[in-house]
Amino acid sequence: MAVIHRTTMSPGKLELLAGWLPLRPWYRGGTGGPQLARAGGFRLDDPEGEVGIEFMVVTDTCGAAPVNYLVPLTYRGAPLEGAGDALIGTSEHGALGQRWIYDGTRDMVLVEQLLALLAGRATAQDQNTSDAPDPTVEVRTGAPGVPEGLTGPGTVTDTADATLVTVGPAGRKRPVWTLAVVRVLLPGDAPAGDGVRGQVLAGWSAPDDARQHGLFAHLATA
Repeated sequence: MAVIHRTTMSPGKLELLAGWLPLRPWYRGGTGGPQLARAGGFRLDDPEGEVGIEFMVVTDTCGAAPVNYLVPLTYRGAPLEGAGDALIGTSEHGALGQRWIYDGTRDMVLVEQLLALLAGRATAQDQNTSDAPDPTVEVRTGAPGVPEGLTGPGTVTDTADATLVTVGPAGRKRPVWTLAVVRVLLPGDAPAGDGVRGQVLAGWSAPDDARQHGLFAHLATA
């Protein structure tokens, strides 16, 4: 169970993301740098209790219209070996000390817990409260459902609006599934396309505080 600490982080998450987001191929902001605000999200638990997992939504208002981005993050107490290109930055946590913050789509712990969520083996947790499930996070599965035993990440590819992560059964060299993590969030329903086995939908707040709901991630045959 993830414990939410009421403390400080220096630099803060938004400060780190302001330098990282403009370097992403899916960033759509204007000139002058991001103007970010937290807009929602949820957490997942690491079964080992070592890695913090957060699906953070931030709104950028620097362009002609606000854009909502999904940024899956992992928080670690030591560097993740071989993941230097996924490092967003380090921060001093008021209770836990130095934390290494990663783009979670490149972190096996987050990817495997997202797969567990899609398979019904994990429960989304409230973003700001310890030991509190988030009932607003919706998981939809299509026949014949999400298989167990998938692992990743394999190849990770950023597109103009998503990050595509190949996953597959443990021990199999060739992944057979694509886990798509939406980066530019749009409100509305998410009809399943061909080969889609599972979807995660969740909510966030618009700049006027109106609640919005849309697709965060889906799993499909490659």
